[in-house]
Amino acid sequence: MVKLGIEELIAAPPASLKGKRLGLLCNQASTDRFFRHSRDLIAQAFPGQLSCLFTPQHGFFCEKQDNMIESDHGRDPQTGLPVFSLYGETRRPTAEMFAHLDVLLVDLIDVGTRVYTFMSTLAYCLEEAARSGKKVVVLDRPNPVDGIHIEGNLVDEGLRSFVGLYPIPMRHGLTFGELGLLFNSHFGIHADYEVIPMQGWQRRMTFAETGLPWLFPSPNMPTPATAAVYPGQVIWEGTNISEGRGTTLPFELFGAPFLNLSQIDKFLDHSLLSGCFLRPVMFQPTANKWAGDNCQGFQLHVTDHLSFRPYRLSLALLQAFMRLYPTDFAFKAPPYEYEFDKLPLDLILGSKQVREALADGVEIAELEESWQDDLHQFNDARQKYFLY
Repeated sequence: MVKLGIEELIAAPPASLKGKRLGLLCNQASTDRFFRHSRDLIAQAFPGQLSCLFTPQHGFFCEKQDNMIESDHGRDPQTGLPVFSLYGETRRPTAEMFAHLDVLLVDLIDVGTRVYTFMSTLAYCLEEAARSGKKVVVLDRPNPVDGIHIEGNLVDEGLRSFVGLYPIPMRHGLTFGELGLLFNSHFGIHADYEVIPMQGWQRRMTFAETGLPWLFPSPNMPTPATAAVYPGQVIWEGTNISEGRGTTLPFELFGAPFLNLSQIDKFLDHSLLSGCFLRPVMFQPTANKWAGDNCQGFQLHVTDHLSFRPYRLSLALLQAFMRLYPTDFAFKAPPYEYEFDKLPLDLILGSKQVREALADGVEIAELEESWQDDLHQFNDARQKYFLY
């Protein structure tokens, strides 16, 4: 059985937190296995010490749908505490916000993919903690797509953004607490930082093997199956291909009215479909891209978690769409995550060269080979911060 960081904190409250003003970075999914919210558990375990709440992208209740849809500051109706939005007028906590606390506790579900912005929010909190002399403590949670596999190119220097602050691959294979260690030590933030580890989690575990309930950390991450495909399927956000927003299966469904599914099937190298099945479907989004239109597309089913490579598959599909539909397929125009000049797809991929190579017909295997040295160096670096 996996015991979460929040459960370990409550079972044995550290003496170092006694008498300290505590802030909590969280959202509605921040609960223990019995669905008790972390703010309530912390308020009970540390009476009178919880001073404020912080929320990441999508808002406290994960009600905000898409990128650059902001949340306002507010007050928690249940506790009366101030709630500071870190995805609104600013994405960085300010010195005024941190004046409310001595220690920031962080309890967020991450999904193991670089472009998921919660990790950037953590990095910004570490930077402000280093400036203001405050402490950050992450209450650790599982990486739902396992802690073994890493995949993808590293982010290029010129494409650093809120969906890629540091040179890490799309699938990083770290827990949220380990990510904080990497940011703080390897990338030189040097804040006062601590992790409350889980008990019982093993790196090879799928989320189903943890025995924990899944709570959606954002509105389009409804199930662990969504998280499993997200490291590749997120790239459709930078194109006119529907990523399934406006359906009940975001990121598992994808397509567009102009796709010809049998044509795509013939174009694809089927060796790249290891561990998954592309099931032809038609769907009609109720919102977002192609709302109200019939989209020809696929439902992506993961059949073998260990052999499935989501980034590889989605790059192969991207190349197919670029080559087969040069007049219908299109890249999304800026802005994207507060970058107003750079192509959104390049920000998501973390590289202009990857897009250009796909357009030039470079084979996926050759493309993957080009970033293996970087990936090996990242793997060596991340292993120094393994807690499990």
